[in-house]
Amino acid sequence: MRLLVVEDESRLAAALQRGLQAEGFAVDVAATGPAGLDAARHGGYDAMILDVMLPGLSGYEVVRRLRAEEHWLPVLMLSAKDGEYDQADGLDCGADDYLTKPFSYVVLLARLRALLRRGAPERPTVLAVGDLTLDPARRRVTRADAEVELTAREFALLNYLMRRPGEVVSKTELLDHVWDAGMETAPNVVEVYVGYLRRKIGRERLETVRGAGYRLAT
Repeated sequence: MRLLVVEDESRLAAALQRGLQAEGFAVDVAATGPAGLDAARHGGYDAMILDVMLPGLSGYEVVRRLRAEEHWLPVLMLSAKDGEYDQADGLDCGADDYLTKPFSYVVLLARLRALLRRGAPERPTVLAVGDLTLDPARRRVTRADAEVELTAREFALLNYLMRRPGEVVSKTELLDHVWDAGMETAPNVVEVYVGYLRRKIGRERLETVRGAGYRLAT
């Protein structure tokens, strides 16, 4: 499989290239936002590892432009920014996953493999599940055409669930993707935010699958 690493820190980019090549991937590296965008558009890659802070064009803008062009290359975003709004921004603009620096290479590899297993199905700009709609670019959620006000974390949680409608998503997966794996979080934080979401979108829309996780009803 072919990977594109877009990272301007030359030592980190070289380390990622060596490590991923050792795992059997073919890896190309770009050091600027414009170079990464051009390579992603035309390189036929299976996935991209994308830094946020890049010369010429930010990682956010790179992935935003790709999604606007309906290019669904799976994107794992890397950033030294670890705030919840930063992570929500990354997911909202179209990234599939977000990992903060410094990161565990083992975790990065596991998340990358998960992205590759899912592949790159076409995704609409505005997500819709039943009477729920979510517009990542405008940060807008509606239920039966009525606007729903969500916090950044609630929005990121619903965004992730709406990309997996009808599927059971475990608490561990939600912690890893909506919260960062490196963050210290209370064990019941997922349950707390699921409760917040239920009050806003309807309890019947978000099911608990005992011993397995949660499922957004279609």
